[in-house]
Amino acid sequence: MVVVRSAAEIRDVNTRYHDGAAATYDAKWGIDFGPVGQAQVLSKVRKALGGRPQGYPQSLEIGAGTGYFSLNLLRAGVVREATCTDISEGMVAMLAENATQLGLNVRAMRADAESLPFEGASFDLVLGHAVLHHLPDLARAFAEFHRVLRPGGRIVFAGEPSLIGDRLASIPKRSAAAVAPLWRALLRADVASIDKSDGQLESSVDIHAFTPGTLTTYARAAGFEEVAVGGEELLANWFGWFNRALEATADPDAVPMLWRHYAHGGYLLLQRLDGRVLEPRLPPAIFYNLLLTARKR
Repeated sequence: MVVVRSAAEIRDVNTRYHDGAAATYDAKWGIDFGPVGQAQVLSKVRKALGGRPQGYPQSLEIGAGTGYFSLNLLRAGVVREATCTDISEGMVAMLAENATQLGLNVRAMRADAESLPFEGASFDLVLGHAVLHHLPDLARAFAEFHRVLRPGGRIVFAGEPSLIGDRLASIPKRSAAAVAPLWRALLRADVASIDKSDGQLESSVDIHAFTPGTLTTYARAAGFEEVAVGGEELLANWFGWFNRALEATADPDAVPMLWRHYAHGGYLLLQRLDGRVLEPRLPPAIFYNLLLTARKR
């Protein structure tokens, strides 16, 4: 049975889930603030913008999590002053801690993407990574992005699941589930202890998967121009989801570092192959991640 949640319930479950996930989020998703992480973030922004990003005096990140996008863009000199928001206090606290450790000055605060606490025309860039699919009222959110941007400013959103790509990702996930017992036996790894309440929350936080046309419609309806949607990660995504699904079934302490290096290195290799060979030739809709950019008149 499909459970229909109200917008308030969706915001609540996202807040609780991400508060609980904040402390281990960087380790779970391999978030990096060194050369590898910076290169990945810059690659996504370049793909979205169709070239090297210019310098932006003031940026606002929506659903910033632990700071993956904004902190790497600050270190790369793409943005000069960064404001980072998230609905989760836990994520905001981790972001502030990461910024302090990196010696970066960031304004980090809790805020709802659909009701931003900023004056109009305050930012040159509004961005986000893997956030739009969590928001219950996208029309309202896009209207807010448009309101707080200065004339000529841009939005850049990356890491949004595509409808077709999300369905294709179910294939490696099912395959991993089938071979997981053998994989654990080879590693002599115990079965992971599963927090059922956490699993129930995780299954409730992702509420959208997009087509390029859907994202384009939301952006244009809010008043944006020069709307463009691209796609990234196909082979890398299948490889990544297969390995993540395997790892999720095992006690994390029993997964060897050699396996983790293989999984991470293979993902990066296939990510480069996707970018050089498949992404320029195949339609955006079939890739797992969609990237959106648009400009305010």
